Amino acid sequence: MRNSKHCVVLGGTGFVGREIVNQLSARGYSITIPTRNCEQAQELYVNPQVKLAAADVHNQESLASVIGDAGVVINLVGILNEEGHHRGRGFYVAHRDLTKTVIDVCQQLAVPRLLQMSALKASSKNGPSDYLKSKGEAEDAIRAIGKGLPGWTIFQPSVIFGPDDGFMNRFAGLLKIAPFMPLARPNARFAPVYVNDVAAAFVAALDNPDTIGKTYQIGGPKVYSLRELVAYVRQLLGLKRPIIGLPDALARLQARIFGMVPGKPFSMDNFRSLTVHSICDTDGLAELGIDATPLEVIAPTYLTRGGRNAHFDQLRKSAGR
Repeated sequence: MRNSKHCVVLGGTGFVGREIVNQLSARGYSITIPTRNCEQAQELYVNPQVKLAAADVHNQESLASVIGDAGVVINLVGILNEEGHHRGRGFYVAHRDLTKTVIDVCQQLAVPRLLQMSALKASSKNGPSDYLKSKGEAEDAIRAIGKGLPGWTIFQPSVIFGPDDGFMNRFAGLLKIAPFMPLARPNARFAPVYVNDVAAAFVAALDNPDTIGKTYQIGGPKVYSLRELVAYVRQLLGLKRPIIGLPDALARLQARIFGMVPGKPFSMDNFRSLTVHSICDTDGLAELGIDATPLEVIAPTYLTRGGRNAHFDQLRKSAGR
């Protein structure tokens, strides 16, 4: 028998996953997080409602053993760049192929609910990058389920911000060490959304059967250009670094060079993703009854002096601790 209060979260040790796990546990869910390396997620051991399970989520048998009696599966697995130089294959393994494995296992076990993390502008046909195309193919596989099990819901967020984000913090780190900021696609537009709001959207969907079979675009209350976002980070840091928008020819050269650097701080696939604006056509947060949190309320608490400690001090103060 399926346990509707048991949730398996793939990618639960990541930036968004940790916040979803926190909100689920606060709502009385027990959570299992499959991972290949339990030692890297030791901070989750302090939560008695969370269980870490060693597993290879790409293997059907291994994944099925982890899902067990769970009534909910949440797939948050995603990569912004592939390791090595596989010409895009890594994106399709992480996004499309894994999603198909998750669907197969959920159908075999008759899991009632599947929540899928995608991305704004994901499209198997029109996505300009392997990242967006592979996310789109994963969506196609989920929508092919139709009205059968599992009952699915897809979320398409813009760039996500919060204390441990890899977006605002990356620019903060670069601004601190670089004499100037050469910026590819400076006019690309985003609707940055707070990680807590993204997590709240997932939790809200579990409480509302009307969300089954729907896709929600998730963005913050304000649209910014990439140049505006970097300038805002610069302002918070109290720096005066020049921001130099690169023409596409130089931006492509930058992407090719940085794509060969360990960690790939910027790649050709990232460049291609920036050729479409990551902004919403509909307000998914409002549809789910969630008020979007402005960037200006949160970013200063972790990007200014004091960093994450200041952010958590503010949270403790608001909680009366």
